[in-house]
Amino acid sequence: MRDLKKRTLGKEKAVEDGMRVVTEYLNLNTEGDGTLVDITAQLHKILSKTKMKNGTLTVFVVGSTAAITTFEYEPGMIKDIRDLWEKLVPSGQRYAHDDTWGDANGFSHLRAALQGSSLVIPFADNKLILGTWQQVVLAEFDNRPRERRIVLQFMGK
Repeated sequence: MRDLKKRTLGKEKAVEDGMRVVTEYLNLNTEGDGTLVDITAQLHKILSKTKMKNGTLTVFVVGSTAAITTFEYEPGMIKDIRDLWEKLVPSGQRYAHDDTWGDANGFSHLRAALQGSSLVIPFADNKLILGTWQQVVLAEFDNRPRERRIVLQFMGK
């Protein structure tokens, strides 16, 4: 019990030492069918406005047919990523989910489940710590245009 108490006090102390949490949102319209959107510049801009120097950013897309990932955002890799998803989870195949709702997007849910809806990125000196050719990307897997809400939660000082 003593250890638990110490850990709890440590978390409280961190908050007292100036730790902040800032939540912002990005709203994006996608075209569906494998749209990949580079959101890196928007993340940098919003981080700058928080005035935080060091911490982490959690990027989370709301919805079960989209995902967040990173890769080198260039035409060849965009094609390769789309081709990879088509090989892993073909869009032309029938899935049990399609029978449940009749919307023929079972593949979209499976792709999003495999890729994941969130990503944590550290930042230092008010800059995201990403590789030279690494961009943060919204992956739209649904088979129709969608309005996506992305939650950005910055934690740090």
